[in-house]
Amino acid sequence: MTKFRLAVLALAVSPGVLIAAPATNWISRVALSPIGGHVLGNPAAPTKLVEYVSYTCSHCAYFVGEASAPLKANYVKGGKVSVEVRNAVRDKYDLTAALLARCGGTARFFGNHEALFANQEAWMTQLQAYDRGAAKPSEQVAALRDIGRNTGLYTLMGKRGFTPAQLDACIANPGAMKQILAMTDEAWNKIKIGGTPAFTVNGAIAGGSSWATLRDALPAVAQ
Repeated sequence: MTKFRLAVLALAVSPGVLIAAPATNWISRVALSPIGGHVLGNPAAPTKLVEYVSYTCSHCAYFVGEASAPLKANYVKGGKVSVEVRNAVRDKYDLTAALLARCGGTARFFGNHEALFANQEAWMTQLQAYDRGAAKPSEQVAALRDIGRNTGLYTLMGKRGFTPAQLDACIANPGAMKQILAMTDEAWNKIKIGGTPAFTVNGAIAGGSSWATLRDALPAVAQ
């Protein structure tokens, strides 16, 4: 063994020499909250942001497009802020998208969530044409699947690697439906949000619906 390697080994095992562990990158940590929201970041973060969103809300799409990158890089990554996404469903189209966003479990959620908003204009255009079309299925699961197949939502999710059979299963998932409806009831009837997007920071409603106003309610200095 060379003198150099011996010196490195001695340094590594010498008492009193501390080798710092790499910092946790909290952007890769996603978990479900008790009500069914998806929490990105450190579950013990001192600042807990909850976003209430609707997938058919254009203001929500704008917010997600503007806020996702700075929230992750400047607040979530270092563990100071966690971000939880909850549903505030407004209609059957929003419900369809919310069910599809949950396909693939927690690991796929935020990618699905951001893709649905990034492509909102395209599938909403198809949705408007669909809404003016022929009679639709009356049974709920069949109706939501019909929406997914004929508004571009299944096509979008297919580009993300999901098969039609997988998407059908996501639409018919009773557990996911229960969680989405529970969050929706909380948003509109308990917290009484005035519209979407809406936010709470450590349980208190944060005014405004833009990244600029929300940023003022977050820690003044990002990590």
